[in-house]
Amino acid sequence: MVISYLFATSKVPLLLLMFVHARGSVGHVGYPPPPLWKDVPESLDEFTSQNNKIVINPWNYIERMGMYKVLLNVTAKYMTSLGPNNTGNVLWGLPLQHGWQFHTGRLADPTNTSSCGTQTGDHLCISIKSWWACINYYLAAIPFLAAIETGLFEDWPVEFEILPPGEMADDFCYTVSGCYSLIPDMMIKWKAFFEYLKRSTSNNQDTENLDQILYYMWIAHRASILAVPKFSERLRYISRPEASFGVNWANTVEFIAATHFHTNYEETSRFQTRLPRRVLVDGDNAPYIADLSAEENHTLVMFYWIQRINTFLGGGLLKLWRRAMCTEPGRAKGRQLLENMTMNPKFVPSGIYYVMVQLSRNQACPHH
Repeated sequence: MVISYLFATSKVPLLLLMFVHARGSVGHVGYPPPPLWKDVPESLDEFTSQNNKIVINPWNYIERMGMYKVLLNVTAKYMTSLGPNNTGNVLWGLPLQHGWQFHTGRLADPTNTSSCGTQTGDHLCISIKSWWACINYYLAAIPFLAAIETGLFEDWPVEFEILPPGEMADDFCYTVSGCYSLIPDMMIKWKAFFEYLKRSTSNNQDTENLDQILYYMWIAHRASILAVPKFSERLRYISRPEASFGVNWANTVEFIAATHFHTNYEETSRFQTRLPRRVLVDGDNAPYIADLSAEENHTLVMFYWIQRINTFLGGGLLKLWRRAMCTEPGRAKGRQLLENMTMNPKFVPSGIYYVMVQLSRNQACPHH
């Protein structure tokens, strides 16, 4: 039985001790920006304009990344005290993840029946058949449209047009009204995030307020991740190891969200250094993938174990984790644990359940 195996290791108490004392020093902001960042539009007037409309093609890497860059710029004034040069902006997780997907080839046509996203073809093309690209659309277009509705673009009194893909257009929405019709919960939660951000001032960026900003952001992010089942049929285009990793990664995001992980430039960049540098192929079996680093192999193993244990327990691991994250001290410990789990190859995967149980028991959750 899986549960008995979880408690079988004599290393578990050491793991708990290791987790409690691990802090993970924060280094200098020395990570590279997303690919082609200098070529990405910084403001709306750098996009194509037709008939007094700003036209955006989200199936082009530069233009989808431009939506993120514009969002970073229009929200910068609300997060000035979180880091120099807007590096503390909590929206950095979105473009950095998109850049990782592009750099590792995950936005290209996985069927190899077109040149979309290939180095020898249209390398900026984002494939409609890419599972990663379709999920990412809801983390790009929806925040952008919600920001429009919230009034963050009042300085640009023009209309916007988000172009549909050449096929499967019904899988997506392109306007504020259309998205409220197709996926209202996502729009409501992203709008709530931007509304809270507008109420928050740069002079009120204490720890409690930052935690609230992250609370609203992660609620919205999780709502967008719920698009994962919608595109499950796209998983058939990729290898079993890559499909498993994608699903495991989406599941792990739920655990990350519960900690209110600070998705600033540095923390996100540092976390992403442990993600696989290429698309996984048939035959890849972590932790024995020769051309991936020990850290990348370890991260794949940890994501697998988190998903496996949570599935075995019928979602019980995530419920336990969320209970442990009910206070800010608990969330701080949770962030430390996640870092140690992914950054420390010596962390034994079978100890996850025990450590989470202990963490949950040590939290005094407020009564509602």
